[in-house]
Amino acid sequence: MLVLFSVLCLNAFAQANKTKPAPSAARVVIGIERLITPEFLPYIQNKRLAILTNHTGLMPDKGHIVDLLHQRSDMKVVKLFSPEHGIRGEADTHVADDMDPKTGLKVISLYGKVRKPTAEMLKDVDVLIFDIQDVGARYYTYIATMASLLEAAAENKKQIIVLDRPNPITGLYVDGGVGTNAKQPVIGPNYLPITHGMTIGELARMFNGERALKKLPKAELIVVPMQHYKRSLWFDQTGLPWVKPSPNMINLTTATLYPATCILEGTNLSEGRGTMQPFEFIGAPWVDSEKLARQLNSYKLAGVTFKAAQFKPDSVVDGIRIYPPKFVGQTCPAVQVIVTDRSKFESAEATVYIMHALKTLYPTQLEWKPVRLDGLWKTDVTRKRLQAGDAPQAIIASWADELNYFKKVRSKYLLYP
Repeated sequence: MLVLFSVLCLNAFAQANKTKPAPSAARVVIGIERLITPEFLPYIQNKRLAILTNHTGLMPDKGHIVDLLHQRSDMKVVKLFSPEHGIRGEADTHVADDMDPKTGLKVISLYGKVRKPTAEMLKDVDVLIFDIQDVGARYYTYIATMASLLEAAAENKKQIIVLDRPNPITGLYVDGGVGTNAKQPVIGPNYLPITHGMTIGELARMFNGERALKKLPKAELIVVPMQHYKRSLWFDQTGLPWVKPSPNMINLTTATLYPATCILEGTNLSEGRGTMQPFEFIGAPWVDSEKLARQLNSYKLAGVTFKAAQFKPDSVVDGIRIYPPKFVGQTCPAVQVIVTDRSKFESAEATVYIMHALKTLYPTQLEWKPVRLDGLWKTDVTRKRLQAGDAPQAIIASWADELNYFKKVRSKYLLYP
């Protein structure tokens, strides 16, 4: 089956929040639903289509975009492209080309040796379609794949249609340093702060619109917007079913904490991969749980608390083999990150406090992995300032100018109130 996924309880996040989620006045209507209406259908009728999607490319009734369009006689789906984790979302490493067993269509991986479709791949294509659920953080690779597809469309004069979906952690929270690409035209994820506060469609509009400022060709882009979507909505307020965007993105709690704890990938500590609560833990065999919890709670960060815990990573989670997590089979003393008020929790800033706590308590045991860590922060400045003993508040304050620049650029491309 092309579609293999786990739909998790929409209220799971509410258990970790002060209040239960309030549903939106009307269910959000996503881009794929509107694509097949009279307003947008003419763009794909009698066209040869290539679709970049995965297991999240679903209608609310669970019908998949590939099945929906492949069965129609007024268009032709000629090939599929897949992102990281594959077209079924089951792979947790580099992805190989494949064949879709249901439709017989060729699936070309854009998360292996090839990251952008070539001219040869697109010669039999009229229209490119992108439909994947993002999670709202710069680290997540799906927006990079979308940017590469957009670039290929511009270079090869192909029309590209991006089907919009909600930002799970709202379209309001914009935070985190931009790094070495600050104050430049925002043409891809390397020019974003850690949390960008945009939907995938808005990002596409920005990446495409800013290309002209670098004298790069623009794509013929069509964004199919959502209906009934507001920037203030969390995913559990949209009326849509949660589908894990990737093997370790278990639920909305995971997505909320991901911008804060993904930074541990650049260290020798675990972020809880290999458990059913990835990105909720900070741990290693040599951690003192109580001491680390006290240190983190001493910062008095809004909307979050830290509790002593432990976990044991496994290589298979929820039936999927995970890219080898740290400390497989070892019991790790840890701190659990518990969101108490998601509207106040500043996840992008929490990354700095987490690293400051680890350096303070474990100056000899903590190992920095500069290539990965600097890659996540898009600069070596944050790491070097932490190593030099600079206070988290001073590091966070240094982001102000680049964030203000980004917010001004961002405001030109927003689609929703």
